[in-house]
Amino acid sequence: MQANKSTGSGLNVVVLGAGAWGTALAISAAAHGDARHRITLWARDAQQADLLRLQRENRRYLPGLALPPGLQIASGALHGASALLDSADLLVVATPMAGLRDMLQVLAAQRATLAWLCKGFETARPGAPDVGLLGHEVLAQVAPHLQAGALSGPSFAQEVAQGQPTALVAASEHACVRELLVAAFHGPTLRVYANDDMVGVEVGGAVKNVLAIATGLCDGLHLGLNARAALITRGLAEMTRLGLALGARAETFMGLSGLGDLVLTATGDLSRNRTVGLLLAQGLSLPQAVASLGHVAEGVTSARTVVLRAQQLGVDMPISQAVLALLEGRLRPAEALATLMERDPKEETL
Repeated sequence: MQANKSTGSGLNVVVLGAGAWGTALAISAAAHGDARHRITLWARDAQQADLLRLQRENRRYLPGLALPPGLQIASGALHGASALLDSADLLVVATPMAGLRDMLQVLAAQRATLAWLCKGFETARPGAPDVGLLGHEVLAQVAPHLQAGALSGPSFAQEVAQGQPTALVAASEHACVRELLVAAFHGPTLRVYANDDMVGVEVGGAVKNVLAIATGLCDGLHLGLNARAALITRGLAEMTRLGLALGARAETFMGLSGLGDLVLTATGDLSRNRTVGLLLAQGLSLPQAVASLGHVAEGVTSARTVVLRAQQLGVDMPISQAVLALLEGRLRPAEALATLMERDPKEETL
């Protein structure tokens, strides 16, 4: 496996997906990372790749931010033998969660280390026994032999591309994968911490999207900062309960991929999931809210799976349940928050 390659020499890193986050990470690595590394950004659409080469800018997702001169652009089919893939030391999948399974199937025969950027639960597939899986669970089904991990944590693509200070988590059960991710992306403006709690990191990245819809709803209804703080704090308790039930460590949720990502996504103006809550509070329908974003809001697709998996494990997640009821049209915005305030008093515990 190429995961054992010495990090003392330059790496060949290929980012697969030229959306906002994939482009931002590629820009950061090429502009602020180790100059010895070769960074390539792959776009599925050849026309998009041509525009990236010509304009040296991703005007659809990150307008106004120049691509570094050293950033290579590639496109073309990934099926079968591919010089782009075969020469890579690290492949980074930068698709939405819905595209992870297909991409892993394409990459299953590769020898390079692999990581993904998407956060959330996979939507349950028709006829499948599971209700929706996290990234590492999809990997276990599709390509269990691959040494892989996730790059997660509190990060807005625009700020990463601009070179603003950011801290991420490289999560994997394999030390060599964590080391390679740190070597590839750690730099003056991007700090990468290693964590072997893959379950905890992925649960945090998935559940925070759902909770951010709730805080957006709270802000959109002008309920105040006290209410927002309560939602974030009790949301963190929900996230932790589900993570522990799935085998995660409690301390992971006090770190970047738990509390850090939750605070950012629940309060930041650049948060797509928070924006969904804001728009629903303004009276827009869910299709209207999602269409207005122009980007994927993973909390919308993950909410049902979060609730179903919690129910299977006997985990109480009232905020997530209220968000799901709102998204499915069973509750109106004010009713969703009223159901939380009307809950019986209890001890403040996980």
